[in-house]
Amino acid sequence: MNKPHIVIVGAGYGGIMTAVKLQKQLGKNEAEITLVHKYDYHFQASCLHENAAGTLHQDHSKIKIKDIINRSKINFIIDEVVSIKRNSKKIKLKNKELHYDLLVIGLGFEPRAEGTPELDEHAYSITDINSARFVREHIEYNFASYANAIKKDESSLNIVIGGGGILGVEFAGELINQIPVICREYDIEKTQVHLYMLEEGKSFLPGFDEKLVHYAATSLQSRGVEMIHNAKLKECQANKVIYESEGKEHTISAATFIWTGEVQANPVFEKAGLILKNKKIEIYPNMHTTIDDSIFVVGEYAYAVDENGEEVLPTAKKALEEAAVAAKNIASKIRNKELISCRPVKQGVLATLGRDDGVAAIQNRRVFGWKAVLVKRISDNYYLFQLGGWQLLLKKGNFHLL
Repeated sequence: MNKPHIVIVGAGYGGIMTAVKLQKQLGKNEAEITLVHKYDYHFQASCLHENAAGTLHQDHSKIKIKDIINRSKINFIIDEVVSIKRNSKKIKLKNKELHYDLLVIGLGFEPRAEGTPELDEHAYSITDINSARFVREHIEYNFASYANAIKKDESSLNIVIGGGGILGVEFAGELINQIPVICREYDIEKTQVHLYMLEEGKSFLPGFDEKLVHYAATSLQSRGVEMIHNAKLKECQANKVIYESEGKEHTISAATFIWTGEVQANPVFEKAGLILKNKKIEIYPNMHTTIDDSIFVVGEYAYAVDENGEEVLPTAKKALEEAAVAAKNIASKIRNKELISCRPVKQGVLATLGRDDGVAAIQNRRVFGWKAVLVKRISDNYYLFQLGGWQLLLKKGNFHLL
């Protein structure tokens, strides 16, 4: 009997942890495992806002995949998914085609604001290492251009973050702390720089209670972030952003617009006939899709609800729980054993507001300031330990004192 071929597409939190757990749970003769990812590294998405602000070098967020997988058990391919053909169980990549017996989807979302003209052309996003580095370099380029220009363009020093959410708030907190550093480097007065946040709804942090949101807003505003609620993005151009608030249109002259709001599903999944719910793939508690029991989904694309029927936020913790269940069930499926269920509970929420400030809700307890940052550092370090043991933790861990 031929060994079943397990293909994992995407090496985000869920995908890479599924691979690491499978290499421990399955013997070489039980299955062939292939991991497909567009880069030769995995990155800590929870650190991207620091990479984009320039407070953490991107290399520190990168983890070489070859350093954490057992290459005698896992075949690693650097490539991108073009299409999934469920009937023939084939995956078309840009450079080759793979056949699978069991498929694990661990890809991430793509940024998008529906109905906003020219957003794709003029807006920046923070979705991976390269985009985070591009944001940082773009901001520094604008500051350098302003400093060296004979005719000054004030829009070069204006930055707009659109969409809010955890990523937007965390990036604003890091960037507002970093702006004085960039200003000193290019001999620019800090008062000339303006950082705006636009949010279409009433809250910049959906899912957080009012006291945490109020603390976060107060912290950011006290440091110079100009927060604009109920702002509907209308248009994004090369040097200005147009939004509507209370029935009136407003314009901000800005050379930098970073979109951290609404996302879109990868069209590959819809074309494959997978059932989508709220832009995610509908799954059973055992992590395989409702339409095909040979396909498992972990991470951002897995639609999961908690014990109250409320959708679980796509956090790293959620992805790791799903990876553990998916890996266990894949091994059980190969061995003809009973599958287990992933029963997500209502998770805590956390957002940092810079190096030494943040907000969190953990087990119904509110946490503010440096304590919230400490919780995040412990969580990030524990993840590194789970992924690569003490060696990876000592190499990539964050042990800085507050």
